[in-house]
Amino acid sequence: MYKIVEKRELNKTVVLMEIEAPLVAKKAEPGQFIILRTDAQGERIPLTVADFDRERGTVTIIFQIVGATTQKLSMLEKGDFLEDFVGPLGKATHTQGLKKVAVVGGGVGCAIAYPVAKKLHEQGCEVHAICGFRSKELVILKDEFEKSSSKYVLMSDDGSAGEKGLVTDALRALITSGEKYDEVITIGPLVMMKFVCQLTKEYVIKTVASMNPVMIDGTGMCGGCRLTVGGKTVFACVDGPEFDGHLIDFDEAMSRSNAYGEFERHKYKEACNLFNKEVK
Repeated sequence: MYKIVEKRELNKTVVLMEIEAPLVAKKAEPGQFIILRTDAQGERIPLTVADFDRERGTVTIIFQIVGATTQKLSMLEKGDFLEDFVGPLGKATHTQGLKKVAVVGGGVGCAIAYPVAKKLHEQGCEVHAICGFRSKELVILKDEFEKSSSKYVLMSDDGSAGEKGLVTDALRALITSGEKYDEVITIGPLVMMKFVCQLTKEYVIKTVASMNPVMIDGTGMCGGCRLTVGGKTVFACVDGPEFDGHLIDFDEAMSRSNAYGEFERHKYKEACNLFNKEVK
């Protein structure tokens, strides 16, 4: 059993939890993920490591309430326990030797981008962080990014926070102003990463995209997280989750990610109805 030692709502749909898991914290690195279950009958879901504290023996996860399991997870409080918390899984983000990097995050994907920016900054890399959200109410980790980057650009679709526009607008502006990057790392919605990669391909800048599709066992056996990269089939859980963004078939990935949409909406409603009954 894994104790929840901290819980904090970052906005109306995004929750931060710090979990007591010393063995996971001992080995965790930015870019890796864990698989958890809320209870013995619960669904296995992957969540990327948002932060870790080796001395405290804790791992931080940040998740958006979008389906049945994340709804159930959000109902747990500080002092409650998780059934399973397995990891770290996947390959860590390559950060060694990088001198100047643009880290581009979108929405809750910024929770995954943050530990990457933090480690790069700690290694002496010049980090330009670009974070995009739909509106001011959805902005997360602003202070943390400002501390872990040489330049922080906040974008919002409606202009209520930072500059109005897309992350690709900000990235193009930086590139055309003369900024030279060793690499661009992008983490967020698939459609956002697709257009970030199209932009960087235009300027011949190496780009890494973090892919977090459907994962079940985390060992490559189920095949749920298969992707096509460079014309070859790979598995995000064991071969990734980060890949060369210029080689990813994003259209295929987006098509597969929508396959479970109706099922998730149905299960989410069931979880909400169960919660409302318990409250009454």
